[in-house]
Amino acid sequence: MREMALNGKVIVPGESKYYNLRVAKLPTHTVIDLPVYVSRSVNDGPVLLLTAGLHGNETNGIEIVRRLISDSMVSPQRGTVIAVPIVNIYGFLQQERYLPDGKDLNRSFPGSKTGSLASRVAHVIVNQILPLADYGIDFHTGGASKDNYPQIRCVLSHAMNLELAKAFGAPFIINSALIDKSFRKAAQRRGKSIIVYEGGESLRFDEPSIQCGIDGTLRLMKSLNMIDDAPDIPVKPRIFEKHSWIRAKVSGLFRTTLLPGDKVTRGQTVGSVTDPYGETNVVLKSPVNGYIVGLSRSPVVSAGDAVVHLGHKYELKKTSTNET
Repeated sequence: MREMALNGKVIVPGESKYYNLRVAKLPTHTVIDLPVYVSRSVNDGPVLLLTAGLHGNETNGIEIVRRLISDSMVSPQRGTVIAVPIVNIYGFLQQERYLPDGKDLNRSFPGSKTGSLASRVAHVIVNQILPLADYGIDFHTGGASKDNYPQIRCVLSHAMNLELAKAFGAPFIINSALIDKSFRKAAQRRGKSIIVYEGGESLRFDEPSIQCGIDGTLRLMKSLNMIDDAPDIPVKPRIFEKHSWIRAKVSGLFRTTLLPGDKVTRGQTVGSVTDPYGETNVVLKSPVNGYIVGLSRSPVVSAGDAVVHLGHKYELKKTSTNET
């Protein structure tokens, strides 16, 4: 078995424990540590990294990882699970997406040991945790009052990404290009395949999204031969090569009777924006056939705001091993 060490301490086969990685201090000198849970089997196998809370207000992912740990579902029969329930401790404490320096942690990778606070957190993840992993799932929710239907985001042209996404078994799989300075891109450059799970909205528990995240993680672990049993995939995932937003044409009150996951047809009314005084009503229609992968839950919108996120279905013909 390969040797594993974290924070200068060797992780021995059969060990399950928390490790605290020092990140920084608050202005009050309060120490902020990054708790990392490691569960290593006595049997050799792959290393799966689970991360949540890169955006501190995205609590569904935090709850998914918490339940996996508390119910001993991340104790593999083969291999190792490394779980970081809250990557952005600062944002979590303040119920904010960002860190105190105003930076988006998921746009701060690979980070720097002497950079901004966000950059320092990213540096710890990239240099101390990521090298241990073979594969990973990064858990997120919709941001800015957006409610995301359970979905996996990855680069479909990358064969391993697609294999992991299908094994996870979320209802939707969305082609998502690598974003500069994101955790996923930093991992890919280091030869690590990370898929992103999105479900629900920030600061609000969504039980179906949480359960889907738990079941999908177990299915992925089974596909990697880390465990023997996992829930079946309830429905065959729909794969979307393209996705786009319908935006509010005017400012006002956004109303819709549709829900995340609903199928829509080209020309179908998906909602409307009215002024608060009942004088105008602007209807929004779908420009394509597709499915609602995300939906704004904010009743008050400004002209240009994204309100309905559509995925466009297609059948994957072939894959390659290169990122695009």
